[in-house]
Amino acid sequence: MRDPDGLLARAGVSGDPNRDQHFLVDDRVLDRLPSYAVDAGADCSHVLEIGAGTGALTDRLLGVADRVTAIERDPELAAFLREEFAAEIDAGDLVVVEGDALDVDLPEFTASVSNLPYGASSEIAFRLLPLGKPLVLMFQTEFAERMAAAPGSDEYGRLSVSAGHYAEVEVVETVPKEAFSPPPAVESAVVRTTPREPEYEVEDDEFFLRFVKALFTQRRKTMRNAVRNTAHISGLDDPDAVVEAADESLMSRRAGTVTPAEFAALATLAADVGVVEDAG
Repeated sequence: MRDPDGLLARAGVSGDPNRDQHFLVDDRVLDRLPSYAVDAGADCSHVLEIGAGTGALTDRLLGVADRVTAIERDPELAAFLREEFAAEIDAGDLVVVEGDALDVDLPEFTASVSNLPYGASSEIAFRLLPLGKPLVLMFQTEFAERMAAAPGSDEYGRLSVSAGHYAEVEVVETVPKEAFSPPPAVESAVVRTTPREPEYEVEDDEFFLRFVKALFTQRRKTMRNAVRNTAHISGLDDPDAVVEAADESLMSRRAGTVTPAEFAALATLAADVGVVEDAG
């Protein structure tokens, strides 16, 4: 396996917090990341890596995957990857894509294992989650815990419901700052997501997620007030009709105690009685 410090030296880079560049250099963490996908039985025939950097994780992914597609937005690092991994590229085992992971066309991958750039981690995660593939992703610990949080906990919120809509989410490892060069200001954590259908049904994913987002903007209010106060966000035409039709005990609670299944049922009701169909 390539030494992460050696890769940094050959690339001639040291990381830049101002550009959201923190390179994972702890061999033990790097060695474990692919195993979280493999041990869960993920199909690793084509692994997508976002934010490949100098290729320390790329190198380890090549050891478990048939093919790896590595996306890197920094032109100099992308050029370094093409030089460092020229043999693997020539063999057809690796493709390096230069560009922003939010803009480039993603390949038909089977799993993703990535140390994400923190500034774009939420947007990237929610580009990947709807695709229904196993993911092993590095986030800030606070973000990771919110993704995996259960109803009623302090961390539970829109992120928990939205991520859980697509997959089972678990925090599998916390990673100290010292595992990175340069060390970030926050602790990190590895999240594994396993795709599955939710335990409830919604007619419109987009409306459901927008409705949940709206209600959590008023998480300290009762659901009754939250529904009424956020119609401009959720897109409800008649929030009062929703409040009147909904279960009174549910309307007295706060969003942080409402389960995803209860949100789904309420969203279905809201779409039925609170949205006026466009006659045109």
